[in-house]
Parts: sequence; structure tokens; C-alpha cells
Amino acid sequence: MKASVIEMFLVLLVTRIHSNKDVTKKLKRPRFTVPQINCDVKAGKIINPEFVVKCPAGCQDPKYHVYGTDVYASYSSVCGAAIHSGVLDNSGGKILVRKVAGQSGYKGSYANGVQSLSLPRWRESFVVSGEPTKAYQKPPVPGTTAQPVTPLQLTGAMATEVTLTSLPKPSPSTGSTTSSLRPQPVGHRSWELDLWSTGSYASGHNGPRANPGEMDLWQPGSVLLDAGFVPKEELSTQSLEPVSQGDPNCKVDLSFLIDGSSSIGKRRFRIQKQFLADVAQTLDIGPGGPLMGVVQYGDNPAAQFSLRTHMNSRDLKTAIDKITQRGGLSNAGRAISYVTKNFFSKANGNRGGAPNVAVVIVDGWPTDKVEEASRLARESGINIFFITVEGATENEKQYVTEPNFSNKAVCRTNGFYSLNVQSWFSLRKTVQPLLKRVCDTDRLACSKTCWNSADIGFVIDGSSSVGTGNFRTVLQFVANISKEFEISETDTRVGAVQYTYEQRLEFGFDDYHTKSDILNAIKRVGYWSGGTSTGAAINYALEQLFKKSKPNKRKLMILITDGRSYDDVRIPAMVAHHKGVTTYAIGVAWAAQDELEVIATHPASDHSFFVDEFDNLYKFVPKVIQNICTEFNSQPRN
Repeated sequence: MKASVIEMFLVLLVTRIHSNKDVTKKLKRPRFTVPQINCDVKAGKIINPEFVVKCPAGCQDPKYHVYGTDVYASYSSVCGAAIHSGVLDNSGGKILVRKVAGQSGYKGSYANGVQSLSLPRWRESFVVSGEPTKAYQKPPVPGTTAQPVTPLQLTGAMATEVTLTSLPKPSPSTGSTTSSLRPQPVGHRSWELDLWSTGSYASGHNGPRANPGEMDLWQPGSVLLDAGFVPKEELSTQSLEPVSQGDPNCKVDLSFLIDGSSSIGKRRFRIQKQFLADVAQTLDIGPGGPLMGVVQYGDNPAAQFSLRTHMNSRDLKTAIDKITQRGGLSNAGRAISYVTKNFFSKANGNRGGAPNVAVVIVDGWPTDKVEEASRLARESGINIFFITVEGATENEKQYVTEPNFSNKAVCRTNGFYSLNVQSWFSLRKTVQPLLKRVCDTDRLACSKTCWNSADIGFVIDGSSSVGTGNFRTVLQFVANISKEFEISETDTRVGAVQYTYEQRLEFGFDDYHTKSDILNAIKRVGYWSGGTSTGAAINYALEQLFKKSKPNKRKLMILITDGRSYDDVRIPAMVAHHKGVTTYAIGVAWAAQDELEVIATHPASDHSFFVDEFDNLYKFVPKVIQNICTEFNSQPRN
């Protein structure tokens, strides 16, 4: 009996030794397959600081968004970035990806059939290069040396990684290095999440690592990928998943002025809040898209939160739910004034380049006047929309403080900016129509642009040396510049002064409010003839023309002369600059270039021009316009 037991034990021992030798032999040369990813997988989905992947063919497609040039935001498609950088063509292939620090800005460009986009900033970046010729090896940690790896150690490492698919995720108490995960979408399995996690059982071991060659190429989850698993962008990820930057197709700074008056009642006020929540849900709020703030008005207005307070739709909805009704009257005019003076400021998150939009919601009718406040808002570049809910009936119109208040308030009276809602219970139906208009930035006519935000004063030399024929050429030059701008009482305004030894106001900023009237007024200017006192003319224009300029308008003086001034121009030019008047000096024929540079705003190279003869004046119209608009676009607006 004892002999048979001993024999059986020896047989099992020999069998186990041979089995271990076979396993060791198989694992001496672990075979690694570079994982293939889809075209739409973003670098931010993969936590590893360095990795090699294989891109499929056909990733040269605009739907795979890429952000940046050479260095890409991790919100970019890995394969799209590889094609943009020239590492791959549209046929696909293997690439090496290395994570680097986030950038303060990413510049878009067109390269290799891919248009990359610009992005203000992102917390993580990456660069791509071709597959390394040797087996890729992670750089060693300073101060350490590579450890020799025995076959049994390699077996243990492989076994640990294989069991990753079946072992439960470690709890925080076990020392796991992974951060907490968001709830998983229905149908996703937990081992899919582990594929992208920062920690793994293999990497978390204190024992010796496996061969730092190809086996370290893709950690963790390499065994899963070898088995044919292809990661999808729809995977539920860790908290490092990029937060939405907002819808770039609706980049507006949006203020809602909500009615908190006592007459609205608690129930209708809740409906109004639900409307705001629906707007927040529909809009993709974010720093690269729309931002939204809320002002509640009753007797007086008060900001509930500013543009910079909430940077995503979820937080915005939570804040809306906490708004409480103020009560009082329905002073919408006072609220519009408040928004114009206080809300759209840099300190409150106004971005300057994004259109300013104010949506006023009123129950019935306002209890104060809105016309003057709205005019100032329009002149400040604010696009006012008006939503009137349960407006006055015929019998109630006698109680309305300001008849036709909606048309007096909105940006334009073309129906685009006004919405009439018959019942508070129908308010939520206006969410889509309203946002379609708000996001159509090309139609936001009151936004400040180069063309609609200036008071332009022409100072025209009518001296004897000019002559009648050349004077008509100068007037045509003035007309050609004027007709490029949007002219109205609230948009760009134009005035003109003619001078010799004396000065004459041909027409002021308040005289004509349509483009056709301005062009006709220019044609009617008569040639005066006389000497050339340019310094006195600048002083006259400041007093008689620009003194009536509106504070929220750019002040542009365009001076045209054909000779040296008989008086000093330095002090008048300094006064003009000190008063915020941007001066363009245009000299013809015998004009003194040094004098033009003194008159012109700094830098003189952008604000002074010399033309050899009057017939060539027309050639400088595009250059003057371009410089005016370039300067406008380079400065903060609103």
C-alpha cells in the first residue's frame, strides 16, 4: 500500500515538472499583437502615458474631430491626428502615441486632407509618431535598474493579467489606484472599464515586472486586446473623460431676464423656471459654446448668476431650480438697463467675441417703459429678444404703460426677435424656435461688428490747391468708404467737416440715419477753396462733431489733405488721441508725410497713407477699411 502511494506521488511530481517546462517554453517568447482601435477613439480615453496602436483605413474623415497642430488636445481622434500630422495616410497603420502636458491653446490647421480645429485650452495633450523600428520600451524610472525576469515570474505576471477579466474590481481599501467611476451605461460590462483604468493587478504587484519589451507595450488590458477586443468610444470611462466644451455652433453669451413680479404667481413662476431648465438642457453649455446667466426682475433687477458661474448644462439646471421668486412690479425696462450696464462685463464672464443676447420674458406687459433702455442696449451690441406671455387683451390694453412695447424693445422689428405665447402652459413649446434664432449668429443684427459700431467723421481739405475736379474725386472716396458700413441711428453714423483757413460742418452724426441719405449728403457738399489750416480743422471736428459722439461708439476721424498745414498740427492731434479718437491721415500729392504721421494714431504705419495723385485715391479704400476692421477685431468688444 505504501509502495503504491509513493509510486503515485512520484508520477504526479514528474508530470508537474514536465508540465511546467512546457508552459515555460511556451512563455519564453510571448507573442504580442498591437491592438487596433476605431477611427473615433480619442486619446483621452486611453490612460496610458505612452502606447502603440493600429489605426484602420478610412480615418481621413471630417467627422473624426482633431484639435491642434503637431501637439493635439487629448479630445482629438488618435487616428485623425496621426493623418493630420503626416505619420499615417488614409490606409491606416501602426503609430506611437505619447501623452504630454495640456496646452493653453491649440491652433487649427489644414494638413494631409484633415482640417484640425482650434481649442482654447485642454488639460492633456499628445503627440504621434511612426511605429518604432525596435520593440518599444517604456523609459526606465530614474534611479532604478532593469531586473532579470525568470520564466516563473513571467508566468505569474501573465496569469495575473489574464485573471483581470474575471476578478472583481478592488475596493479602495485594497489600495487600488483607480479613481471612482461614473455609473455604467446599461449593457456595459465592468471588465471593459478596466481596460482603460490607470491601475491593474499586474502593474500593482510589488514583485518583479515582466519583460519590459513588447509585453509592456500596452498596459493594462493587453491580453484582452490580443483576444480581439476593439475598444469603442462609447465606453463608460473614468472621471478623466473630457468635459464638454459646449456647442461651437452656438457660441453666444446669453442672459435671460425672467419676470418675478407678484402678479405672475407661484405656479406660473415654476413654469418659467421649467422653461429655463429646458433651455439649459437643450443647449450644450460650455466655455467653447453658449454661456448663460439669469437676471430676475420685479421692482428692481438682481442677477441670479452670471455667465461665468456655471460651465455645463447640469450645474446650470441645478442653479435654476434654486431660484426663488422676488415679487413686486414688472419693471422690465429697469432690468434691461441693468443688463446693459452690469451684466455683459468681462468680470461677469463676457467673452467679447461672442454675441451678447438678452431674452426678456414678461407676464402680460411691463409696468415701466422699455424703449430708451432698449435703445441703449442695442447701441451696446446687445441683441434683445422679447417673449410676451398672455399679452394684454383688447380690454386690457388701456392699462399698458407703453403701447407696442415689444417692437420698441427688440433688436429689429422684423418678427425674428419677438415671440407671443398665448398661455404659460404653452411656453415650453417655444424652446426650440427661440434657440434656433438665438444660435443663428449670422442673423443677430445688433451684435457689434466692424461695420455697425462707429461714429466716422471725415475732415476734408477744401483748399485752393485741390481744385473742383479733384474735390469731387475726394468726395467719391468718402462715399466709397461710407457705403461699406451699416448706417442707422443705432449703428454706424457718419459726419463731415470741410476746411480751408476756416471750417464748416457739412453734416453731423444725427443728421442722416440711412445709407442713401448719407451718400446723397456727400454728393451735395460744395467745394469751398482757400488756405490749409489742418490743426484748426482737427480742433473744430472734435468740438462740433465728435463731442456729440455716443460713449459706446468707436470714434474714427478720417482726414484727407493735399498739402502742408499753415498751422501746427501736433497739439490738436494729441488732444484727439487723448479723447479716444482714432485718426487716419490720408495725404495726396503735396501732403507732408511727416505731418501725416504726427496726425495719425500710433502706429502711424497703420493709420497714415500717402497717394501720389487724386485719381489713385480709390485704390486705398480697401486698405483703409481693412485696417479699421483689423483694429476693431484685435480689441475687446462689448
